Amino acid sequence: MPLLSRRASLALPLGLAGLLAACATPSEPLPPADPTGLADPEMRALLESLQALRPKPIETLNAQEARLQPGMADAVKHRLRAIGQTAMPRPLPEVRELQIPGPGGPLPARLYVPLEAARAGQPARGPLPLIVYYHGGGFVIADLDTYDASARALAAEAQALVLAVHYRQGPEHRFPAAHDDAYAAYAWALSHAGELGADLSRVAVVGESAGGNLAITTTMAAREARMPLPVAMGLIYPVAGTDLTTPSYREMANAKPLNAAMMQWFIQQYTSSPSELQDTRLNVYGRAELRGLPKAVIITAEIDPLRSDGQILGERLTANSVQVVARDYAGVTHEFFGADPRVLAKAGDAQRFMAGELRSAFALPAPAVVVPVRRRS
Repeated sequence: MPLLSRRASLALPLGLAGLLAACATPSEPLPPADPTGLADPEMRALLESLQALRPKPIETLNAQEARLQPGMADAVKHRLRAIGQTAMPRPLPEVRELQIPGPGGPLPARLYVPLEAARAGQPARGPLPLIVYYHGGGFVIADLDTYDASARALAAEAQALVLAVHYRQGPEHRFPAAHDDAYAAYAWALSHAGELGADLSRVAVVGESAGGNLAITTTMAAREARMPLPVAMGLIYPVAGTDLTTPSYREMANAKPLNAAMMQWFIQQYTSSPSELQDTRLNVYGRAELRGLPKAVIITAEIDPLRSDGQILGERLTANSVQVVARDYAGVTHEFFGADPRVLAKAGDAQRFMAGELRSAFALPAPAVVVPVRRRS
């Protein structure tokens, strides 16, 4: 009997992963779904759905094996089916597959078109705002499909075009490959704004986790190159430093779906030497020049080793005269943002919060490009 692909298995009523979990022998005890005991009821139900899919600890696998493990997106679908809801993606008028040039070859990309751009019988309102979106995955795992729900939510709630871009990942392509690709994608989006139907004066960058790091470091690179800056940076539980002893790393060392051991594994897969950890693109809050950046909208989660990264970054940005709007969500974990609001109400709240802040930024004049004079160390 031929094996089903992971994509095909998820189309089954329960999913192949769920079927395997149901057939698992009782002698294989499951670890705690929420080791912290802090998850609210909806988040705990999602963690239990993830547990039922029996993912292996990523830090015990190689990169190829890790990329095949079920994650939070799979848990959301599992939970939706469990409560009798469809797991179909949020509908949009158009989702277009693209390839854009990158420094190491073509980069897969996906353009999400909101309803505002496709209303029949209404006069055209001109170009739409554009969000350049970078997915998470520790610079090693995940892809456009994994974070499809986040991109759809941003397009629908912000009524903006969303250009989601994939990038090269470690260990096959180590630092700074992902960062180079992210910057190339932003530059391409600016130069092709007209073709995309986007307003060049209303462009934002948004990223989750490792993608949050790519969003802010791409903005820093644009500032240095004197390119048009985004009007805002959406930083969703961003990787902002390389200190694995922050308060949240200590307090949430064993959290799920992200823990401290996984973060150490991601670092080992993406970097080639300890010295790279002090590069300003990785140790952002510790070493980067933060002056002259646009508004930062920061979302953090209570049950997340990266919570302190987002909070420290917000403090450093504020100290450097950058506008910061931040919100921390209690009782939820890393990866909560893209969950379907039908199973996690706080995800819907976070999506609307981010979209509202982006809409406010789109309504203001584009920020001037300011290249700060480098401070002597």
